[in-house]
Amino acid sequence: MTHAQPHAKLNLMALVLFGLAYLAPLIVLGTFGVVAQASHGASAASYLLALGAMLFTAASYGRLAALHPVAGSAYTYVSRAIDHRIGFMVGWAVALDYLFIPMVIWLIGAAYLHDAWPVVPMPVFVLGFIVSTTALNWVGFRVAKSANALLMGAQSVVIVLFIALTVGFVASGHGAGGFSLTPFANAATSPAAIAAGAAIAAYSFLGFDAVTTLSEDAVDPRRNLPRAIWLTALLGGTIFVVVSYATQLAHPGFAFRDPAAAANDIAGAIGGRWFRAVFLAGMVLAQFASGIAAQAAGARLIHAMARDGVLPRRLLGRLHPRFGTPTAAVLLTGVIGLLALGMTVESSTSFINFGAFTAFAAVNIAVIATARRKRIAARGRALVLWYGAPALGAVIDAGLLTQLERPALILGGVWLVIGLGVLALLTGGFRRPPPALHMEEH
Repeated sequence: MTHAQPHAKLNLMALVLFGLAYLAPLIVLGTFGVVAQASHGASAASYLLALGAMLFTAASYGRLAALHPVAGSAYTYVSRAIDHRIGFMVGWAVALDYLFIPMVIWLIGAAYLHDAWPVVPMPVFVLGFIVSTTALNWVGFRVAKSANALLMGAQSVVIVLFIALTVGFVASGHGAGGFSLTPFANAATSPAAIAAGAAIAAYSFLGFDAVTTLSEDAVDPRRNLPRAIWLTALLGGTIFVVVSYATQLAHPGFAFRDPAAAANDIAGAIGGRWFRAVFLAGMVLAQFASGIAAQAAGARLIHAMARDGVLPRRLLGRLHPRFGTPTAAVLLTGVIGLLALGMTVESSTSFINFGAFTAFAAVNIAVIATARRKRIAARGRALVLWYGAPALGAVIDAGLLTQLERPALILGGVWLVIGLGVLALLTGGFRRPPPALHMEEH
């Protein structure tokens, strides 16, 4: 848990910058081809729909963060607003995200490297990412913090160059041949296709709620946390919509040589071989740094859950005597990452979004439960803020959940059943309170 220090207080701008760095805006190009294919060439519309859902959810996070300015997130809010057992299940669902996020990052990075050097089998690149990041996280998690600064700087440069070259490319008559609204609506797409694309696009927003973990280091958290959470989602989502719009104009439609690495070909088309090389370097660097941070976060969460007695404490609750890292948890995340050898970017992001949409819907419902507990009358402005907006957010999140691939829904359901069994075991058949999950330590 982070303890506030006078010199460490973060103002609104610092909180928003942290949130944007955590979102890693370059990821919109990493998944562009997959989203464009799912939405039938309407990627900008999918990102816009995902942004709408996230803004409702971000408002709910902010409302609860103002009431509970402590380090934590969906698990804490649902536990306090509804029930500790339901909160445990939400925390269990979120844990699925942290177990699979490194795998998706490694898979995207490997897809781009394989596209550049097709003679090398893609599993070789996947294993390269897993082995190198696992080794670094075994030695120490400080590498993740150092890599984040490099990540943000590199991807900012790449994004600005990509948009500038795309605008020039389209303005000169290439791609769509001009600026239009086809990335939002075209003859090939449909509401169902846009929703399917949004279910994947939501992956890009994962992490906007990470701002809540800084509540104890924020200046006036009750006022600034809600604003920072909402602004992070809004600004990050705006970047995603603008970039996907420009990229979709540069490459209309949804036919790609390899959807998982589509932006690589587009970078070559708009900027030639030199920019394709720059883009590939930026993308791989971003994925490598993100993979280090994501694996560190997942391992820390597994370690914290083991110390809480939710997972085997003897195996996963110990730290390395020299490096101070939870080596068993780090190795476990690396082993889970091996699943990437038999998965695609689309299927892997679906697994992650199952936990995310479950948590997002629960947070929206928690706002309504809080309003009822505090006996806030459902009229006027309160009707919109405490009932209408979170209800709409929960419905959208639940709707996007149903758009995920069937394997993701099955795996997510199995994961929740396992969590229910663990909860029953830890609470003596639901008779005792569940153990507290220190999820803020990830």
